[in-house]
Amino acid sequence: MLWMMKSRSQSPVLVKHILQRTCVACRRVRPKSELIRLVRISDGSVEVDTSGKKAGRGAYLCSAPGCWQIGLKGNRLEHALRTSLTHDNREQLIRYGNDLKELISGEGK
Repeated sequence: MLWMMKSRSQSPVLVKHILQRTCVACRRVRPKSELIRLVRISDGSVEVDTSGKKAGRGAYLCSAPGCWQIGLKGNRLEHALRTSLTHDNREQLIRYGNDLKELISGEGK
C-alpha cells in the first residue's frame, strides 16, 4: 500500500499498488490478476498455479490461445523457467491451454 497526500491540509489517501507482470509469449505487461502463472516445482516439472502462490520459479502467460501456442511451441517458457519440459508435461500444458480456449470461447456466446 502506498500513502499519498493531496496537499498538506488534506488527509492522506490510500492508493493500492497493482502488481504488473509480463507475458513470456507476447511480452505485454498486464496486471498479475489477468495472467496465468506457470511454476516450476522442486522436481523440475511445470504446473499451472491458479492461486499464484505456489513455491517455485514462475512465469506468466496471457489467457489468449496464441500466447499459449507461442509459449509452448518454442523454448520461451523453458528459458523463463530455467528447465526443459518433458513430452508429458508439455502435453498437459497444451491440454490446459485448449481447455482455457474453450472456456473463453464459451463465455463469448
